Amino acid sequence: MLLCMRTTVDINDDLLIELKRVAAERRQSLKELIEDAIRSSLAYRKKPRNQKEIQHLVTYRGRGVQRGVNLDCMRELLDIMEGSS
Repeated sequence: MLLCMRTTVDINDDLLIELKRVAAERRQSLKELIEDAIRSSLAYRKKPRNQKEIQHLVTYRGRGVQRGVNLDCMRELLDIMEGSS
C-alpha cells in the first residue's frame, strides 16, 4: 500500500519561481519536480565518496594521451608542453 503524506515546506520565493518555470518547461507538476530533485539528491548521497565518475578524454588528433604523460600533474604537463623534458 502506497502512502502519501501531506507536509508544508517553506521555499525561498525566487527558488519557487524557478521551480515553477522548470516544471512548466518539462510539463511536470511542481510536486513531481520536487520529488525528482529529492530522489536525485538522496541517490547522490548514497554513492560511496571514494567512487570517482569516469571522465573520458576527448582527443582530436593522434591516439590519445602519449605514454608516460600524467594528466594529474600540472607541472609535468607544462614541462612537456614547453619541451623541458
